[in-house]
Amino acid sequence: MATKIRLRRMGAKKAPFYRIIVADSRSPRDGRFIEEIGYYDPTTNPSTIKVDSEKAAAWLKRGVQMSDTVRRLFVQAGVLE
Repeated sequence: MATKIRLRRMGAKKAPFYRIIVADSRSPRDGRFIEEIGYYDPTTNPSTIKVDSEKAAAWLKRGVQMSDTVRRLFVQAGVLE
């Protein structure tokens, strides 16, 4: 099973709120997921990023791929160098 760490869009129209999830790469963007490991709120100033670094590190150790946006958020949050 190919798994990825990616964003799941939530929130109202024109007021996005994203959850950082681990999901099967074949499932739809807002579909079924395995685990939620954090959230990202771009509407606040500055943007709010909350990540459970222990869960993220455990999934990355298993070889899970990240989307480009999640990689950028992890660098901002200090989860990755």
